[in-house]
Amino acid sequence: MSASAELQKLLFDTLKADAAVMALAAGVYDRVPADPFGDKTAYVSFGPADVVDDSAECVIAGEHTIQLDAWSKAVGQVECKRLVDLIYKALHEQSLELAENALAEIRVDFRRVFLDPDPLITHGVVTITARIEEL
Repeated sequence: MSASAELQKLLFDTLKADAAVMALAAGVYDRVPADPFGDKTAYVSFGPADVVDDSAECVIAGEHTIQLDAWSKAVGQVECKRLVDLIYKALHEQSLELAENALAEIRVDFRRVFLDPDPLITHGVVTITARIEEL
């Protein structure tokens, strides 16, 4: 599996297994379904991702950046802020492992909550950077 795909699976599995995240979010989606909120008022989706080569002598490595988006239709911004903070706690500098590649470091570098163009939705952005050695 490519390092990028494996990282996405790790993020998906980690967030889905986090009871606090899933208490707020209806799901974590790569492709958002028609009714992503289900019976809840929030969900998480994958946004853009990129990789910058970080290879060195005989080591193939990359710095992977991926955006997670938090969405909330609860009144006000509090729920979205809580969800963004829970994503941070679940991922930032945690001892997570990839099955096929080596995760050297994972950090949450950026968190932002703002009003979506749809006035009934609050949007949160969480940017994760992971350094991965490809084996």
